[in-house]
Amino acid sequence: MVDFENAIEIRGLTKKFDGFSMEDLSFSVPKGSIMGFIGQNGAGKTTTIKSILNIIKKDSGSINLLGLDSVENETEIKQRISVVLDELPFHDDFNAMNIRYILKNIYPQWDDTAYERYLDRFNLPRKKKVGQFSKGMKMKLQIACALSHNAELLIMDEATTGLDPVVRNEILDIFLEYIQDENRSILMSSHITSDLERIADCVTFIDNGRLLLTGYKDEILESHGVIKCSNADLETIDSSDIVSIRQSEFGTEAMIFDKPSCKLKYPKLVIDNTTLEEIMLFYVNRSKEERAK
Repeated sequence: MVDFENAIEIRGLTKKFDGFSMEDLSFSVPKGSIMGFIGQNGAGKTTTIKSILNIIKKDSGSINLLGLDSVENETEIKQRISVVLDELPFHDDFNAMNIRYILKNIYPQWDDTAYERYLDRFNLPRKKKVGQFSKGMKMKLQIACALSHNAELLIMDEATTGLDPVVRNEILDIFLEYIQDENRSILMSSHITSDLERIADCVTFIDNGRLLLTGYKDEILESHGVIKCSNADLETIDSSDIVSIRQSEFGTEAMIFDKPSCKLKYPKLVIDNTTLEEIMLFYVNRSKEERAK
């Protein structure tokens, strides 16, 4: 088996459509980690994931999964990964037992015992048609399927969107259990940044098909901060220290990307901690300003 350090390695991914282009996107998902993949609607998350899965053909660049080329080794790769999308990819007339029969004939490492265990854990009926399932039940069934063939990589595109907090919490706990095996990895795109703050090891932000930021989540949160200040105070801050500025009737906020350095440079200013959601908003704002120039 190929030895690899990154479960996913993307280098120079480019894909152009009418009205949208992804330009030279590069990032990696370290083996044994959960990568949160963040961006607003239309940022390019689904295009990236479909390129990773070779559902759409990239224009240029390279994509390696589990140390293998995503195109040349597509068949082997798809035996070793699982994909969870926001819609259940099975006919409404199927039930959990029909789906098990199909999947055990597709995946050599299918584990009936694990599948039954997840059905019990999620309280999913065996013989009820999936067309009668709630959105939460459908998502739990997808996850039961995804985790029952010893997949080394789990890829999810907005899988928890629209689920109630109790169901989301339950699913996030399952992901944390899954990742305890250091040979397993997750790429999880989501609008729900609080979920990613809870479970992600790394985060990648994209906007308008371009990379804004990628790295370890804790390092990104520790290095960024928000200064709430007057316009006069803002003029004392070097523009090279600022990600972007947000102004309202209540005052001015500036996000900085090197909090330790800025604390030394601007000792009289208070630098607040921030969140992934705030970081995304400030970086998207900067991206819009750069495109407007």
